[in-house]
Amino acid sequence: MQKRIALVIGMIFTLILFAACQRRPSPAASATCDLGGGKTIKTNYSSPRMKGRNIYGDLVPFGQVWRAGANEATTFVTSSDLVVDGKTVPAGSYTIFTIPAADKWTLIINNKTGEWGIPYKYESDELARVDMKVSKQPAPVENFTIAYDKSGSGCTLRMDWETTRASVDITAK
Repeated sequence: MQKRIALVIGMIFTLILFAACQRRPSPAASATCDLGGGKTIKTNYSSPRMKGRNIYGDLVPFGQVWRAGANEATTFVTSSDLVVDGKTVPAGSYTIFTIPAADKWTLIINNKTGEWGIPYKYESDELARVDMKVSKQPAPVENFTIAYDKSGSGCTLRMDWETTRASVDITAK
């Protein structure tokens, strides 16, 4: 009886260890913006790799909602009210999606949280859609990256991958 229990415990331990050692092809990543005065924004996402693929207009189709990363949908948590491209975003937890296009992107800030990402079926939960600026990177970016750059009284949210940068300005309200 003790040998069976030891065997079962050993098998469970081996499975847990095996699962813990597995690397996700799109590892978890995060970005934070410090707006000052204890006001912050935190974004959690999964960072896919380019791996020689054509990204925008191919793997990530133009004109369709994209989860802005891989795996679970990308989260956007703010400790204070914000203004994102002229739209007010109250303090809270959100999910962000994008609609990429060759010359302009749309950022979707959605009240629904905890979803996998796509297919997108959350239009009725949208808080805002805002335009993002698009620019070309001088060299390809292998890992999809979300980052915040401090700018004046706020931060610029940027998403870099392949040779594309999409960005939008955010300020504390």
